[in-house]
Amino acid sequence: MIDKNTLVFLSRLKKNNSKEWFDKNRTAYENAKQNTELFVAEVLLGMARFEPAVSTLVAKKCMFRINRDIRFSKNKSPYKTNFGASINPGGKKAPGAGYYFHIEPGNSFIGGGLYMPDPAMLHAVRQEIDYDLKGFKKILEDKKFKKTFGGLETIEKLQRPPKGYDESNPAVEFLKHKHFIVFATLSDKDLVSKTLLRKAVSVFETMHPFIDFLNRAKG
Repeated sequence: MIDKNTLVFLSRLKKNNSKEWFDKNRTAYENAKQNTELFVAEVLLGMARFEPAVSTLVAKKCMFRINRDIRFSKNKSPYKTNFGASINPGGKKAPGAGYYFHIEPGNSFIGGGLYMPDPAMLHAVRQEIDYDLKGFKKILEDKKFKKTFGGLETIEKLQRPPKGYDESNPAVEFLKHKHFIVFATLSDKDLVSKTLLRKAVSVFETMHPFIDFLNRAKG
């Protein structure tokens, strides 16, 4: 599980997002980071049963840096107020679909899929859905999948069909998506519960057929 002190650190960081404060609280940061890495390592072990490729991943390399890139942002806060881990057999920057774990007090979640895929990957996924709509719908309409995630996120969904498709296509509502992601929210109580590891692994296992379908499009 995630230590309560990890959530305390992130909450305090949100209120004191400065290098001066961070430097004074670096020990608390290191402890929170280590706690998160150890949890991610346990998740990787649990996932290896249904996603063997992740067994070679190192938890530390799945984690995102807490430093923000502020070069092109109006928000000049130097640090993120969350810990995030990308679990992808190809590495956290790999172009394919993967799994994601996000810790942020009041806004934590387990998610995955394809966010901001490059044009070639997006085109390939749309082709795969068009080719195997039945298989895609079977995944999304699975009882456990629907209970866990609800459905695909609709952020930035197109109003009209993408180029090469028209409104008469039975898959058109899926083809309008620019991202293919799902997520399940976690409360702060969930994070510090002894059942968190089992829940996280179970959610990722439910997501597994969805991830497989998206990565199948890579060929």
